Amino acid sequence: MELTQRLLQQFVVLAEEQHFGRAAERLVMSQPPLSQAIQRLERGLGVALFDRGPRGARLTPAGRAFAEDARRLLEAQAAAIDRVRRIASGHEGELRLGFISSLGYDLLPRLLRRTHAELPGLRLHLSQHSSAELLGMLHTGTLDLALVRLPVTGADQLTVRQIGVERLVAVLPERHPLAAESSLDLSELAEQEFALPKPGALPGLAQQVALACAQAGFTPRPRGRADDLPGLLGYVAAGLCLALAPAQVRSLGIPGVTCRPLRGASPYLETAVAAVHRPDGPDAAVQQVLGMLAAFDLSDSDRPESGQGTPSSS
Repeated sequence: MELTQRLLQQFVVLAEEQHFGRAAERLVMSQPPLSQAIQRLERGLGVALFDRGPRGARLTPAGRAFAEDARRLLEAQAAAIDRVRRIASGHEGELRLGFISSLGYDLLPRLLRRTHAELPGLRLHLSQHSSAELLGMLHTGTLDLALVRLPVTGADQLTVRQIGVERLVAVLPERHPLAAESSLDLSELAEQEFALPKPGALPGLAQQVALACAQAGFTPRPRGRADDLPGLLGYVAAGLCLALAPAQVRSLGIPGVTCRPLRGASPYLETAVAAVHRPDGPDAAVQQVLGMLAAFDLSDSDRPESGQGTPSSS
């Protein structure tokens, strides 16, 4: 005997109605086929589930116990069907997301908030690495999706989708004379010392800073170098020098540090953010997250600050 979903539904409805006529009406079927189905169920189980009489069909003790289990089976079956459909649509499941450190201050929290609100059944497993490491993890299948800055190398056989453009800002000690300005030309920083990104660790930012300064007519004088943004900002917070960094650093609110927009239309003052994934049919969860990222406006990070050292809200 096969306990099909339909047979369990017929039994549960009859158990609730305790009357073949009313149960058949609810099931949109005639009474004889319902009676025959229940008889087959009883023969298959080898027990009587109902005491039949002129006033209807009452559950036997075995029938009452089976009715509870049958309801749980139907609920579990419905939940399993719903879950597999939600996973197939990307509304539930797991996604392994990688990101570079500079995107972990503003873009990543915004994405996490939105996925929590709109896709509460989707679990994101996060990994922070350099762009090169993230691309390698995508190639090996360790990650499903990565957030990086362009340009990137080693993205052969991967799909790169630009999701927005972010400006660089000047990061200054709070008490620096130039911090009183509402915005700055990069050329005004020519005589300043800089905390510079190490090319091996932050190749995109290092190249961008060098090209932007060259276009402004000077080569930045290094006070120190760092392989991540916290290191760069540490130099600035200590009051030792300036730095150029993506506008998302405003979200950090580091004491003693303030950010100022840079005037000008130089392409080197803009940094493109991209989502990278394998091209072999990204699963539905990846597509859902890509859709969310496409709706983000990274220019939100470029809003003027309300005061020195106070980051704008995201």
